Amino acid sequence: MSNRFLLRDALAQFPPYVPGKPPVSAPGLTPYKLSSNENHLAPLPGVPEAVATASALPANYPDPTSAKLVKAIAAHFDVDPAEVVPGAGASEVLSALTNITLEAGTSVVYPWPSFEMYPILASARGAEKRPVDLLSDGRHDFAGLAAAIDDTTRLVLLCSPNNPTGPSITTDELDGFMAEVPENVIVVLDEAYWEFATAAEVVDGVAAFAEYPNLVIARTFSKAHGLAGLRVGFGIADAEIASALRQVIAPFSVSAGAQAAALESLARGDEVMVRAKEVAATRDQFAQDLRDLGFTVPDTQANYVWIALGPEAAVEFEGACAAQAVAIRRLSGGVRVSIGPDEALDRVRKVAAEFAQAARS
Repeated sequence: MSNRFLLRDALAQFPPYVPGKPPVSAPGLTPYKLSSNENHLAPLPGVPEAVATASALPANYPDPTSAKLVKAIAAHFDVDPAEVVPGAGASEVLSALTNITLEAGTSVVYPWPSFEMYPILASARGAEKRPVDLLSDGRHDFAGLAAAIDDTTRLVLLCSPNNPTGPSITTDELDGFMAEVPENVIVVLDEAYWEFATAAEVVDGVAAFAEYPNLVIARTFSKAHGLAGLRVGFGIADAEIASALRQVIAPFSVSAGAQAAALESLARGDEVMVRAKEVAATRDQFAQDLRDLGFTVPDTQANYVWIALGPEAAVEFEGACAAQAVAIRRLSGGVRVSIGPDEALDRVRKVAAEFAQAARS
């Protein structure tokens, strides 16, 4: 680190979060961004109007407790309002969870690869990072995760569906794992993409929360609800944990417009789920098309697919998509492609078909 200012040494231990790239222009082609898992569908009716009305007085602070939204979330999921913690996206809830649990001398266990913020947040708190490699099919290695826990472990992070590979955790997997975790260790189930899951065995974190006091659920309005730009998510946790989270989450972090949009979208929950399943149907067909071309694609339950590729092939694949004015996300071990408009996916199919043909030549 620079010696000019008294900055923390921990900053040298991790790179900053790198968001998905924007698409580059190409002559005659509409650019598409499939690199950030955004919902490409138009806003739900009533949501833009709710945002505009709530934002009419920008000089006023929003409700610091998000009281109406908390009450609505609690009623929707049949939990106590004291167990609901709103935040500026699920990311703020995850950050707060690391803030109330981790410090020097403690450890955090998580699958890898998974959400890129996990190691960043752990390093920022000075904790020991214990990533556990995914299984070959992109699923969590629960035996490995359990073995990584010891008396220094304060937090375990799970991701279902896992970002970037896509598989979800099953009810049996979570039940078996929770039986191995000490009751005073907090386990977080990050369900940012839960609404897109269609497999019958996928765990419902809110239902599991009723069984395990040390389980915390993180969800968001960014993905299926299509409100990523407004930054609003929430955690569901035991009231003691929830109270601690409120201590460290910045006041007024959820804007008035975000609160209003989330309320309106939550009231249209059935429509949200219908749209999510439509995205899932497109996802399943896209994944199968890629498999038919010979690519390794895990069983994804999210709004994206993961294409396992070697480092050089991943760079080439990303570049070929960019030449088609489509931005995708290159990460360690492959590329992630968000589900977007048909035209965008067709261009990725074209790139994939050319790669498959070249491999056969």
